This record gives sequence, structure tokens and C-alpha cells, in this order.
Amino acid sequence: MRIGLVGVGRIGAFHASTLRGLPGVDLLIITDADLGRAREVAGQAGARAAGSVAELLGAGIDALVIAATTGAHPELIKRGVQAGVPVFCEKPVAPDVEGTLDVIKATGGSAVPVQIGFQRRFDEGFRAARAAAVSGSLGWLHTIRSTTFDAVPPPAGYIAGSGGIFRDCAVHDFDAVRWVSGHEVVQVYATGANRGEEFFRTAGDVDTACAALRMDDGTLAIVNCGRYNGAGYDVRLELLGSAGSVCAGLDDGMALRPAGPGSFPAGPAHRDFMGRFRDAYAAELAAFIGVAAGRAASPCTLEDALEAFYVAEACELSRHRQQPVLVAEVRQ
Repeated sequence: MRIGLVGVGRIGAFHASTLRGLPGVDLLIITDADLGRAREVAGQAGARAAGSVAELLGAGIDALVIAATTGAHPELIKRGVQAGVPVFCEKPVAPDVEGTLDVIKATGGSAVPVQIGFQRRFDEGFRAARAAAVSGSLGWLHTIRSTTFDAVPPPAGYIAGSGGIFRDCAVHDFDAVRWVSGHEVVQVYATGANRGEEFFRTAGDVDTACAALRMDDGTLAIVNCGRYNGAGYDVRLELLGSAGSVCAGLDDGMALRPAGPGSFPAGPAHRDFMGRFRDAYAAELAAFIGVAAGRAASPCTLEDALEAFYVAEACELSRHRQQPVLVAEVRQ
């Protein structure tokens, strides 16, 4: 299979290495707005560089992986689908709800599959948590706690164009909460704070946030996320039920230490998302190869991404209003 990759920043270069090692990938063709960077990564990955997106799409590729900047996602997804090429795109589909809906409308009449990159769906712990919830072994869920904390904040330039902590960071938690529980978020109450660098406030963003979510079955979910967690990169999902409880991310790399006696976790702590989710990213892209080959349906659709984005929009609105918001209010 011939795979085209657009965008070789940090995650794109990581994907290039992963794709080259997957069974069934015979050729990887790479392009980027920075052609020098594209050639460099292509050389490292044993791939071929293309001079433009048009050249890449015209090279007879069987599937397209998009890891370009967020603003480029909508057009690239549409071009891939119009070319009849199965598409994998890192989240988000677009910078806003309107752009996401436009992509869904533009591609809605096509049978070409699109998979959006929410890698937590492929993490062993998250998958086991979902299986426990679906099996009924936990009883009925009363509380979900989802955590995402960066060890160090992204640079100011990234934050300025990120769309804010709920759309950029917590959207992973929102997708995981609805995917693992099998239920939709109907109401949110969100808040945030700034105690770090001034560039967060300048961008209209916060560096720490919390959201209380009410699910359609009455389950309550708490999402905490932040940009300053010196102990390490911390991502966990806890499901607390009437008959049992489980936690994804409770491993020796967890960035949390006991206050009293104890030796767990053994460490060292995860430092970034690539280390924490290395296996999940590989499983995610392997699943996409199956989708592109026609062996499976997309495990994370455009519509899935839209649902998580709606929750993020509602949280941002709630933060500004300082009051609860129904997700239905932001639906279009």
C-alpha cells in the first residue's frame, strides 16, 4: 500500500516513522509546507518526498494521512475524499464547529472513509475500561474522572492558534468520556484559571481548567486539564460504578506519587504524549491501514469528532458565562 503523509512537524515526523514500520505499507510519500523539512524526514524514514500536495495526490497513493496545521485540515480532507483516497486526519477536523460541519457536508455523499485521530481509543487501558463499562461488570456508572496534564506548556505561538484548552486539550477527554461510557454529554459547567505565563491570558485562554459534565443517563463526569505539571505528563480515566471501579493510565509511568509510604508507581513518569501513547498511535495507524484496505469501517468518524467538539464549545461558553450550558445550545 502506498501512503501519502502531509505535514511533518513533531507528530507528523513521529507518524512517518510509525507508518514505515507497519505491515502492508510498501511506500511512504511525504510533503510539507517546508519542503526542506519534508526531504529531511523522508530521508530519515526511508520515504519519498513530494514537492506539493497536488504531486502527492497524483502519485497513485492508496491512503492519505494528514498531520498538517489545523487550519489546513478541512481543505486536505476534502481534497483526499474528492480524489477517492481514504483519509486519516489528526484532530480537529477544523478550527471550529462551522468548519467541521462544512467538511461533513462536503464529504457526506462519498463512500470514501475518513478516520479522525483520537488515539486514546487505541490505548490498551482505555480499551479495557470501555470493555468493563460495556460488560456491565462495573454496575451502573455514577462518576467518571478524566485527567490530562502536560509536563510543560506548549510555546506561546502554539497557544495563540490552538483554539483554547477545551478545544485543543480537553477535547481528547470529551471524546474518551463519550466513547468509553457509550453516552452523550448533555450539560457542562466549566471554569479555568491562569497562574502561569502571561501568554495564555493574552490569547484569551487559561492554563488550568475543570469541567463538570452531565451525561444523558445521569452519570457525572469531571474533566481536569492543565499545562503545568512538573511531575510529568499525566493522562488517566477513572470509571467508578455501583459494582466496581477501574482506571486507565494507572501504571508505573503515572506522574503521581504517594504522599505516604509506598513504592508505586516505580517510574520514571511519562514526559509527553508521544511517550505515553506510543503504542496507541501505532495501533491507531494500523487500524487505518485496515480501513483504507476496506477491511473495517472508520473507528472514529467525522461525526464522532463533531460531538466532542460540541462539548468543547459548550465548555468554552460556560467558562465565559460562568454558568452551566446545555450542549444543545451550541449544536447547529
